[in-house]
This record gives sequence, structure tokens and C-alpha cells, in this order.
Amino acid sequence: MTNQAKKKYRIRNWPEYNKALVNRGSITVWFSKDVIEKWNAKPTSQRGRPKIYSDKAILFALMIKAVYRLTFRALQGFMLSVIALLGLSLRIPCYTRICRRAAKLGQEIKRFAHRKITDVVFDSSGLKVYGEGEWKVKKHGKSKRRIWRKIRLAVCPNSHTIVMSYLGENNEADCEVIPKMAPHLPKSVKRSYGDGAYDTESCYREFHDLGIESIIPPKRGAILHDLIKEAWMENRNNAIRAIVGLGDDDEARKLWKILSGYHRRSLGETAFYRWKTLFGGNLQSRKLANQRGEVNAKSMVLNTMKGLGMPKGTWVPN
Repeated sequence: MTNQAKKKYRIRNWPEYNKALVNRGSITVWFSKDVIEKWNAKPTSQRGRPKIYSDKAILFALMIKAVYRLTFRALQGFMLSVIALLGLSLRIPCYTRICRRAAKLGQEIKRFAHRKITDVVFDSSGLKVYGEGEWKVKKHGKSKRRIWRKIRLAVCPNSHTIVMSYLGENNEADCEVIPKMAPHLPKSVKRSYGDGAYDTESCYREFHDLGIESIIPPKRGAILHDLIKEAWMENRNNAIRAIVGLGDDDEARKLWKILSGYHRRSLGETAFYRWKTLFGGNLQSRKLANQRGEVNAKSMVLNTMKGLGMPKGTWVPN
């Protein structure tokens, strides 16, 4: 393969995209009639003290907290000011109540996109809970009190929408999370993209059972599996045959990635770049349950901001 000339990405809709970036900082807040009616929780027949505020009210508070990076106490004051300026007669939950309810909202894996999605990209990244900064680690070395969490995102490469997110322990492998996330995908999904970390039998089996084609690069030196005993390894076998047929070297793997569309997986990394640019690489909450609620709120905020406008560009040679 000949070396291609380097290409440069140029945004073609800069005026519209620039306006969308400005609108992300707008503090215009309005409450529709539907939101006001669903602000308070509906009565249930369950035992115990009934809920005062609905899940949507708590989620609204968490989204405001994520956008402006507020503490829980500052969040309560901010919401009291907004309600007073709008002249509404809504009660605002106490910061301790928001914190407790946030832990319950993040326990279930929820789907954020409900329209038809055909492709999905899986990727992961780390979020720091607490510990020294990079400068101190480089200067003096890391200490034991340095904790990270690992977040996984399922992203639609066509619309850049976060379909779902999952926050787990740092020592939890990416392939162990697929059986937890994949069953919640929309039934319209036909293809999934992932890097070599997802090249495991459990991932192929899960995607095969759901009728989803898995586009994952097999490890170097991988061997074919018996499809009579392991029918779920068909996509992996096809990838191995294609790479061997193209020359079974590094250039062959690069060509297979181009032909199979594997490079769409990089859009998952772009989603993480967008995430950390807006919210930073840290988690404000300290407990895993609350952190999951925080991640869910941030995912919904990112989808909302994406809806304001996205760059549209083309690759052009230098």
C-alpha cells in the first residue's frame, strides 16, 4: 500500500456550529406544563414514606449540577433562585435528598436514545475520583490514595448520540461489561464496533444471540473456530480469513480495517473527548452508586448539547 497524503479536517458549517457552541452556555430555563405536572411523585401503594419528588425532578437537578459543576448545596441555592425568578410555586428538594436519590437513579442501565439506531460503537475511558494531579505523580510518583473509575459508552456513529453508559470498577475488564450493556440496546442495532479488548468469546456470543454483527479486530495469530460447536464465532472467522487473504501482515490488517469500516470506532474516542472537554476528567461524587447517577445525568446533558448543533466537515489533502 502506498502512503496516502495527510488530510486535514475542515469544518464547513462554522457559523452554525459556532452559534451552537455559544448556545451551550445559555442559562435560559423554562418549565413546560408537562414538567410542572410531573414534578411531584405519584402516590404508590408501597409501604414506607412516599416520595415527594419524581425521578424527573431529581434528574433535572443533576443535569443542572453537571452543566455548571455545582456542589449539592450550591445546586439547591441555584434552583431556588431559578424558581423564584420564574415565579413558580414548586418545591425544591434539599441537597441531601438529591444526593440520596441520585444513588438510586444510577443503578439501572438505561437507554438514552429511543429512535432507530443501526450501528453502535463501544469504548471505555477512565475518570478520576480523587488523588494527586499528573504533575505531582510525575515529580514524586503515585500514592495509594489514587482511585479511578472506568466508564463505558455505547455511541451511535451516525448521530454521535450516547445510547447508554455504564460506570464500573477500574479492574473490571471491557469484555465483562458487554453482557450487561448489550441486552439494553435497541432492537434495530445491526452492527457493533469495538477494539481488541472486546475480542473474547463472551462478547461474540452476546452479539450473536442478539443478531448483531460484531466488527472487532482479531488478535495476531488467531486461529479459526469450529462453527458447529461455536456458531457465535462466525464474524471472527470471517475477519481472520479476510486478513489472511490480504496478506496476513500489518498492511493487511490496516486494509481490513478500512474495508470493514472498523475506523468508525474512533468516533467513540471522539465522544470521550467531547465528554471530558465539557465535564472534565473527574467525578464529583465519592460513592459508586452516586457516581453512576452523575454519569447518567452527564450523558443526557451531552446528548442535549449535541442536539444544538454539530460540526459538519470534510477531509481535504494539504
